[in-house]
Amino acid sequence: MIAAWAGLIFYLSTSGFGASFTRWLLYVILDLLRITVSPQTFELLHVGLRKLAHLTEYAVFSLLIYAGFLETADFEWRPHLALRSIVIAGLYSLTDEYHQSFVVGRTASLVDCGIDTIGASLATLVVLGWDRWRQTSRRRKAAAAASAAPAAKGVAGL
Repeated sequence: MIAAWAGLIFYLSTSGFGASFTRWLLYVILDLLRITVSPQTFELLHVGLRKLAHLTEYAVFSLLIYAGFLETADFEWRPHLALRSIVIAGLYSLTDEYHQSFVVGRTASLVDCGIDTIGASLATLVVLGWDRWRQTSRRRKAAAAASAAPAAKGVAGL
């Protein structure tokens, strides 16, 4: 799955998915929603859409890498795996931008690499948040079960 996502990222870096494609896509979406914006607002939305795409594709990539290194099916927090996932995603981002430097209509951007790495980092923070939430939930259930046990013993002793 990791290789498939990496392939998708590579494919999305081709000329067919450049700024003209996302400009058209945004226009269609706004038209379907019957939203009219000024040209300046459109350009801001366009840049935002493109940067959000970078953030999202590398967040997913990082989660796939993280899951690939886990030895369990559960998303447990492992700081060394988080760091490894971020570094691998960041390095892949550099190769992707290098690839774009050879694609007609595309340009390489270290800013995009930074956005990609931020996306990868945010994904690992989601794993941390999920793990902390799950641990808190387990503790609450255990505490509720422990407080219910003495009450049940007292009733049984009557």
